[in-house]
Amino acid sequence: MGLRLVTYGMASRVDERPSSFEEIDRFDGGVGWIAYPEETMGRASHALEIDGDVWVLDPVDADGIDELFAEFGDVAGVVVMLDRHKRDAAAVADRHDVPVYLPEFFEGVTEELDAPVARFDDELSDTGLQAFPVVDNRFWQEVALYDPTDGTLVVPETVGTVDYFLAGDEHLGVHPMLRLNPPRAALRGVAPERVLVGHGSGIMEGASQTLEDALAGSRKRTPRLYGGIVRDLLPV
Repeated sequence: MGLRLVTYGMASRVDERPSSFEEIDRFDGGVGWIAYPEETMGRASHALEIDGDVWVLDPVDADGIDELFAEFGDVAGVVVMLDRHKRDAAAVADRHDVPVYLPEFFEGVTEELDAPVARFDDELSDTGLQAFPVVDNRFWQEVALYDPTDGTLVVPETVGTVDYFLAGDEHLGVHPMLRLNPPRAALRGVAPERVLVGHGSGIMEGASQTLEDALAGSRKRTPRLYGGIVRDLLPV
C-alpha cells in the first residue's frame, strides 16, 4: 500500500514551504504529492489532466510542483474540495494566474482566499468531472469529484489511508468523526477504478470494493479505531 504513517493524531504542521515533496498516485491522467511526508496528517494534493489542462486539487505548495504540473499541461484552475482545505490554493492559483474554484454550496470560504474565485455546481467548469456533495452542514462542507471516463474518484476528507483513519486491516477508512454515520448515500452508485484522498496515498487497485468495504464496515469497526487512537495517546 502507499504511505503509512507511524502514529495517530494530528502532528504539528510546518509552515515553511518545503524544498521537496513525496510523489504519490501517478497514473495516465494525473499525479499526487505529499509536501510534508513527516506529518501524521499526511496532507495529500493532486493534479488531474483534462483535455490538456491541469486542475490542481487542495494543494499544499512545495518547491518543484510547478514542474510536476507542466508534465500534464497548463494549469486551468485550482479547486478547494473541503471548506477547511484552503491550504495553499490562493498562492498556487495566483502564481498561474487562474481562479480558485469553489463548490456553489460552500459558505464562509471566499473571504479567506486572496485570489479570484469561480463557482461550480454539478460539473467542474465543463471538464466532464462530476461534482457532488459528500457532507454539507454548518461544520463540514465537502465535495467529491468523479471522472467517468477513467473512473477516478477524488474524496478529500470522508475517507483516507493514513493510520488515524484505519481500523484493523483496513486499507481505506472513514474519517473518525464520520465513523458512526458515514455518508453512504453520497457515494452510492460510484464504482471507481481508483480513489484519491486528501490524507495519504490513494487506492489504485480494487478501489470500488475497497470503498464499499470502508463504508459498509465503518460503524462496526469504530470501537477498534477509537481504541487504537486512545492507546496511542497514552504515555509509555
